[in-house]
Parts: sequence; C-alpha cells; structure tokens
Amino acid sequence: MTGSTDARRRDFLRAALGLAAASAAPWIGATSATARVLRANEARHALVGAAYPETEIWGYDGSVPGPLLRYRQGERLRVEFENALPEPTTVHFHGIRLPNAMDGVPNLTQPPIAPGARFVYEFDLPDAGTYWYHPHLGSPEQVGRGLSGALIIDEDKPPAVDRDLTWVLSDWRLDRAARVVANFGNLMDASHAGRIGNTVTVNGAVRESVNAVPGERLRLRLINASNARIYGLRFEGHDPLVIAYDGHPVEAHRPEGGRVVLGPAMRADLLLDMTGEPGRRYPVIDDFYARTAYRLLELRYAARAGRGRAGDALPKLAPNRIPEPALDRAERHQIVFGGGMMGGGAMDKMRRGMVWTVNGRAILRNDDAPILTLAQGRSAVLELVNDTRWFHPIHLHGHVFRLLSRNGRATRHREWLDTVLLAPDERAEIAFVADNPGGWMFHCHVLEHQVTGMMAVIRVS
Repeated sequence: MTGSTDARRRDFLRAALGLAAASAAPWIGATSATARVLRANEARHALVGAAYPETEIWGYDGSVPGPLLRYRQGERLRVEFENALPEPTTVHFHGIRLPNAMDGVPNLTQPPIAPGARFVYEFDLPDAGTYWYHPHLGSPEQVGRGLSGALIIDEDKPPAVDRDLTWVLSDWRLDRAARVVANFGNLMDASHAGRIGNTVTVNGAVRESVNAVPGERLRLRLINASNARIYGLRFEGHDPLVIAYDGHPVEAHRPEGGRVVLGPAMRADLLLDMTGEPGRRYPVIDDFYARTAYRLLELRYAARAGRGRAGDALPKLAPNRIPEPALDRAERHQIVFGGGMMGGGAMDKMRRGMVWTVNGRAILRNDDAPILTLAQGRSAVLELVNDTRWFHPIHLHGHVFRLLSRNGRATRHREWLDTVLLAPDERAEIAFVADNPGGWMFHCHVLEHQVTGMMAVIRVS
C-alpha cells in the first residue's frame, strides 16, 4: 500500500508541476496569540519548496493560511480589518453563531469593503471548537488565491493532550513555475466538481512529514479550506477517533471505514494516539478520489519513546449550549438542489452562469428574495435533496443544525453541524431552532457552485 501510494503521489506532483518533494517546513501548532488587526493583501509565499519560485498569493497579513485567531469560549472577538487587495472583499467567520451584521456577506449583511477601506468585526463567541474565516465576495478567486485562516475557540476545560495541532488543508491550481493558474470562473469547473487543484498544502506548504513522539496524544484539528476538493484521510498504522464535527463535540468514535471525510468548509477534531514504532514513518493517505490517491504527508517518529498521554481514558468535551429543536412542532420544508452538467440544464442558461438551482431556480444574487422565512424561535426540519450527479457541501450561516437522517435512516450520532456533505442523489434531514434574526445565506460550499446558482437566503424574523 505504502509503495504504490508513494508512486501515485510522485506521479500526481509530476503531472501537476514537475515538482520534487518539498522539504519539511516549520510546523504550526497551538498558540495563545490573538490577532486584533487583520489585513488582506497580495504577497509571495513558498508553497512548494525552495527548488521553485515563490507563488504570488492573496493572504491575510500576507500569509497562507492567515494568522491563527485564538480565543476562549465566551470572549469577545474584535478584528479591525483592512482591505489592501485590488478589489472589494469581506470576511466571513464560518460556523460562528454571530449577529447578522457581522456575517460578512456582501449586499446582504454589509456593503462590500472597498480597496483601502476598513471594517470592524466585533461579536461574542458562544461556542468552543474549530472554525475558520474566509472572504465571501468573489470567493472562488479570493479563496483560490489563498485567503483563509483558522479560528480556534478553546473550552474552559480543554481535553488533556500532549499537543494541540491545527492543519489547514488547501489545494491550489498551479502551473510548472508554481504560479496560480488564473482560469477562475470557467464553465467546466462550475458545471462539474468545482475548481479542484493539482497541489495540496497543509498550513501553506507541501509537506513531506510531521514529527511525532511515540506515546504522545494529539488533538488534531482538520479544516478543509479548499474551493472544491473533498478529502478522505487515512492515518496508516493509527486509530484516530473523531471527537468533534464543525466545532461541536460528538461521542468519540472511529470514522466510518477508517477514513476521515471532509467536504469544503467542514472540520473535524481528532484524538490521535501516537502508537507507532520509534524511528518509523507512517503515511497519511488521501484517497477520496480513488484514481488520484496520494500521500499527503508522513508521521515521522522519533527514535525514542516519550512519556505521553496515549492510552489514557477518552475525554468527553462539554457540549456547546445550542437550543434543541422541537421535532414534534417543527415546520417542515423540502429544498431541492439541481442542475450541473448531466443534470438536464439548458446550455444557454449555463453560458449565462445559471448552472445550478435551488428549488428549481438559479439564484445569482445574495439579496434575492428568501426561499424560506421562519418565525424567530421556531423549530424547522429541512429535507435536503441532492438531485444532481455531484457532491455538494451545504452550509447554513448563523445557525447550527442537527443531522437527523440520511436517505431515511437515522444518523448514529445526530451530530451538530453547520455544513453537511450530500452525495449524488442523496437526501438528508437537518433540524434547528431559527433563533438568530436576519437574512442568512444557505449555499453549496463548492465555491464555483455557489456563484453559479446554488445559493439562497433563509430569513428569520
């Protein structure tokens, strides 16, 4: 398995860029630093190693990913944002239950932030967990050029681990000179799986390995910050346990099939005991797309074991205080996602950017009439129907929902999510209390799908 996967990874990189394996770079771990000022600007960044030129990127504070914003549950975030890009932008703090005016959706919750302008984002942080931030204007290009960053909100009593690491997973479409291929918005990407890149980075670099100490226990926070790529990660020789989805605690369990699947914008917190042999290397394989499986990186063990927490009793995270929907009294609605190539869409509409639909309509503006209006405090159950041949991670702003069922079968964990990945022809039921007033985006987080019709507004009033 290891040898064949390594070969596929080498072929993958050669085909994409002709790149040799990049050397290990400084690793991003837990930090108590809090960024209070944030600036989006153009910069250069070494994505693929010293053998190739630095890549021109757009980054927060000129870095990829942007600075790690870290707070404690219940604290107040205040970010003074400056736009130094050549075009307007906004910042969306993904997954946070925040006031509508702070949600960062242009022409719905705020005006676009013009080049050279500033905007102050300020709100309380009610939920602990793993979140992230990114633009919500021109998202396919702005995220595709590097604008994203992690937002971590620590619990009052975090689980006892030896290290708390965050991996921001991004993919890039680069040419052989490590330049971003600027074919954003093309119809092929929009009508198929979205802009899937040819180079995958972890915390802003193609990485050969991560250092591990035998016997330690890690909390590994995974964030999918890619435009469209879905990850299916296997930790060879290890037994990861999922302890949170989209920031919210869940009963510790092995991922289905031993593989951690993350659609765009989704997150998972893992408990990973480092039980490998001293001196050995263990690959982390991404094989969601079986024909292009590759080795993401290796866990490289030190020669000697340390004294760590591996094998300790499993921690139980305190739940976030989310109102429980009253299913017996809930409003029930069906929302059908359609369109795309092979979905029966008319070519003339597709050429005008109307590729995808929500309840039969391609919605191209954030300020269109809402598809649904809910009374504040009312419980709702939505049946989401994927009537297409493609995967869609569906994200609701301003709220968190329970995943009740898939294809009519109750989910085992009834997990709280803000983004649910729908497979082709799949149905899922979600439930939430509409307790946050305002107009909230509800859209596919394959960013090319979002801007070509698969987005809508749910209003709470």
